[in-house]
Amino acid sequence: MIEKLENILQRYRALAEEMADPAVISQPERWTQCAKEHAELAETAEKYLEYKKVEKEMNDAFSAAEAEEDREMRDLLTEEGYACKEKLAQIHGELRVLLLPKDKNDDRGVVMEIRGGAGGDEASLFAADLYRMYARYAESMRWKTEIVDANETELGGMKEVVFTVSGKGVYSKLKYESGVHRVQRVPETESQGRVHTSTVTVAVLPEPEDVDVKIEDKDLKIDTYRSGGAGGQHINKTESCIRITHLPTGIVVTCQDERSQIKNREKAMKVLRSRLYDYYNSRYQSDYAENRKSQIGTGDRSERIRTYNFPQNRVTDHRIGLTLYSLDTFMLGDIGGMLESLAIADRERMLSSESEEN
Repeated sequence: MIEKLENILQRYRALAEEMADPAVISQPERWTQCAKEHAELAETAEKYLEYKKVEKEMNDAFSAAEAEEDREMRDLLTEEGYACKEKLAQIHGELRVLLLPKDKNDDRGVVMEIRGGAGGDEASLFAADLYRMYARYAESMRWKTEIVDANETELGGMKEVVFTVSGKGVYSKLKYESGVHRVQRVPETESQGRVHTSTVTVAVLPEPEDVDVKIEDKDLKIDTYRSGGAGGQHINKTESCIRITHLPTGIVVTCQDERSQIKNREKAMKVLRSRLYDYYNSRYQSDYAENRKSQIGTGDRSERIRTYNFPQNRVTDHRIGLTLYSLDTFMLGDIGGMLESLAIADRERMLSSESEEN
């Protein structure tokens, strides 16, 4: 571990020197690349410098205590040494976390897809509730949300909704939401007060950079059409809706949110890039993913991850066994605590795996 930290510190310092070099400064692309890597290493390097400083203070205190003849002063120095030792252990734990493999997608925005599953109208209504929950959470985080496509029902539900969430660190927070969400409640259409169980699937796809996915025009089939659905004053009277089919994979994306065909095409291409990135990335990492199954789960969209029980005001995440009796505020977007618990459990699992390997 120390050897790895020394290498990081050396690289961190070398990058700082390179960024100050006039020859590099004159090359904006090269300087930006150095600055990005320098920023990525900064937290770990600075924490390791703190570790070295406290370690020196500890050793100096214990050495001085051994040489000190005055008993009272010796006790004070020894106490100072043990305080440094305790702080050193804490920093050591923080460094272990910082050295864990980083998910390259964590800082990216996401494309979220929510679809009603078993339960008919009630599933569609809950899909709409989940969309509003995520939108409120995004708003509290000062992230931007934008609907790409939505298939609404006459009762106010959503058979499916596709939307983007943009901001720093979005994927790192929302990546644990992929899977089947189960709801238990009395539907508005239920006259006898019986509790029904419905399901909704959620997919969270990282937004790729343009360089991550190359899409050839010859691989695309693009159709335009008029909006369907419940209608109303905003129904499209022109063929502004877009359907893009990626021929090699068969992936189909539609967008009918905007009145402009150009804007709908831009949004649809954004979703297509994310789906293709997820598609190719999943295939590439299939062997790795098979070995990565844990209490956090695989993130597979067929896996039941959470139950929302409205009669008991309870929400339970089955991957970590966490139950909160605050479903009312949870549905208003107060989901940060749950997401943080999932992230902590994931870190603990990785630390445990690392210890077993070593």
